[in-house]
Amino acid sequence: MSVAELDLEYTPAVAAATRPLYERVAKVIPEVEWPFHAPLVHAINTLKKERNAVILAHNYQTPEIFHCVSDIVGDSLALARKAAQTDADVIVMAGVHFMAETAKILNPSKTVLMPDMRAGCSLADSITAADIRLLREAHPGVPVVTYVNTSAEVKAESDICCTSGNAVEIVESLDGDSVLFLPDEYLASWVATQTKKKIIKWKGHCEVHERFTGAELRDYRTRFKDLTIIAHPECPPEVLAEADFVGSTARMVEYVGEARPNRVLMVTECSMSDNVATEYPDVEFIRPCNLCPHMKRVSLSNILESLRTLEPTVEIDPTVADRARLAVERMLAVGR
Repeated sequence: MSVAELDLEYTPAVAAATRPLYERVAKVIPEVEWPFHAPLVHAINTLKKERNAVILAHNYQTPEIFHCVSDIVGDSLALARKAAQTDADVIVMAGVHFMAETAKILNPSKTVLMPDMRAGCSLADSITAADIRLLREAHPGVPVVTYVNTSAEVKAESDICCTSGNAVEIVESLDGDSVLFLPDEYLASWVATQTKKKIIKWKGHCEVHERFTGAELRDYRTRFKDLTIIAHPECPPEVLAEADFVGSTARMVEYVGEARPNRVLMVTECSMSDNVATEYPDVEFIRPCNLCPHMKRVSLSNILESLRTLEPTVEIDPTVADRARLAVERMLAVGR
């Protein structure tokens, strides 16, 4: 089927073709909404085959994207690893801009599409390449570890990148007693509790995770006596102190699968609870819904438009990309 022939009507054929996908997300998407999603889902899945494209989706994407059109899903580390391995000609990033940049850094010859270039990140915006250079002057010889939630320019000034899933392992892999760990202050504070190295922090925060409070979690425990709370380490320390488990996006998912709590509250972006709930229908999810406004800029409609037009493309200055690639590849090499 050519682009011009794509049918965006909810016809019986589209309904039949997408029914298995709907059955997967029926727990979290009301059936009355599916006729609005199904034509777009069908068109995207048709067109990406013509384009030899893959769609990478972060856990914070909505279920109709995460479960119904994506080829590769996961946290930042999983997406980085898979992006480095894909043989597709086109990569569509259903995430935020720094993730698309990472995919481009690892695939310089491929077309990388970001459906909405405004999908940014408060963490990425909290630090610049110039900030890194000044920190190096203030702390000569101290290795710089930057979270992947940063721009390509910042990665280019770094020694190595990390994600919340491998941050402790990355820090422990480095020589010396001190590490500049940037830019998330709360993740850095949590890492400091897991290592004997001195962690030098930066005051950057995720606007989703910093909104949670310890008082909020205590209130949930009062209302739900058998509640298990699992939290992302980008949350403030007072929140982590109230949690039963603290871990990266991937580890939170693994914990639910391993522990199978009767009732769980995931202290992170709320679409993730919807996505995990489809995998574990026996677990009741209590949703403290803090949405990421940047992640929600990506939609089925603009994913389809991106595939149709092969725009907007992500471009990075080759000199910056080459230096940033070293930091990302060093991260990917740790733990192999």
